[in-house]
Amino acid sequence: MKKTLWIIVFLAVLLWSGIAPKDTMTWGLEVFPAILGAIVLWFTRERFPLTPLVYVLILIHCVILMIGGHYTYAEVPIGDWMRDVFDGTRNNYDKIGHLAQGFVPAMIARELVIRQQVFNSVRWRNFFIVCFCLGFSAFYELIEWWVALLSDEAADAFLGTQGYIWDTQSDMGLALFGAVAALLLLSKLHDKQMRAHNFV
Repeated sequence: MKKTLWIIVFLAVLLWSGIAPKDTMTWGLEVFPAILGAIVLWFTRERFPLTPLVYVLILIHCVILMIGGHYTYAEVPIGDWMRDVFDGTRNNYDKIGHLAQGFVPAMIARELVIRQQVFNSVRWRNFFIVCFCLGFSAFYELIEWWVALLSDEAADAFLGTQGYIWDTQSDMGLALFGAVAALLLLSKLHDKQMRAHNFV
C-alpha cells in the first residue's frame, strides 16, 4: 500500500471516529494505541520500513480500534448485526478486535525477528511469536482492569464485558487463535514480500 493512501485512510477514519463519539474517554483509550502505532511507523519509515503486508494489517487493526472507540465496543452496529444473524446474546465486535490483537502483532513480530535474525530455528521463532502475542494480550487485559479500577464511568464501556464472565479468557483465546492463524496463512506471502524488498 502506498504511504499516502495509508495516511489518508488512517486520518479519515480517525477524524470520523472522533466526531461525536459515544463516550469521549473511551474513545481516547481505544484510539490511543492506533495513534501511538502511527507515530512509531512515521519515525521508523526510513530507517526500518516494513513490508506492504504488515503495513496493511496495521492499518486494518487501527481501523478496528477507531471504530470501536467511536461507538464503544458493545455498541458497534456490525456487532449487533452479527448477534442477530447468529442468534447470539451479546455484541461480539470486541472479539474481532481481540482476534486482530493476535493476528496483526504476530506478523509484526515475525518480521522483526526474521530481519534481526533472532532465531535459527523456525519452530522456536513461531513459539516465541505465539508467546509474545499471548503476553501482549494478557498485558492489554491488565490495562483494561487498571482502567476499570481507576474510572467507574469508563470501566463498562472500555471493558465491554456485557456481563460475560469468561470475557477475559475468551479475549486471550482469540488472540492466541489469531496469532496461530496468521502464521499458518500468511507466512509464505510474508516471506515473498521480504525477499522482494531485500529485507532478508
